[in-house]
Amino acid sequence: MKKVLLIFGIFTSALFFSQKSENYYQISYNSICCGPPSTAPVLGYVETFQAKNKGKNIEIFRQSGLGREGEFKLFLGMDALSHSKKKKFISGLETTINQQNNSKDNGSHGNVDFISNSTVTKTTLMKLPNLTANIKKDIIKKKIK
Repeated sequence: MKKVLLIFGIFTSALFFSQKSENYYQISYNSICCGPPSTAPVLGYVETFQAKNKGKNIEIFRQSGLGREGEFKLFLGMDALSHSKKKKFISGLETTINQQNNSKDNGSHGNVDFISNSTVTKTTLMKLPNLTANIKKDIIKKKIK
């Protein structure tokens, strides 16, 4: 039992101290009937933006288990970006999400929600249940499927 608590404590502290950002933008993936929409457009935009700007990495965390049909949230930490790059990133992200919501089949998938002027703090984020770091190899696996 002590080993389990020790391992849990190490994992939690490693996750807590590995975070660089203090504020995170929240993207909600909601379902209407047949599961939430794909993360491919948003994660593709994040990868493209990072490759073009050769800046710091954008931290991505995923909170799963929010509904019966697989609803989840992504949290993007962008404190490493300059103010102008952050503004450019958010503008492109809003465009990507709007295109994804407008191009879906009616009734077959849910919506992606993003509010650009609302952030979640690091302390609030760490209190959320079912939170995992989104690792790059997980993103690549989702694109292959």
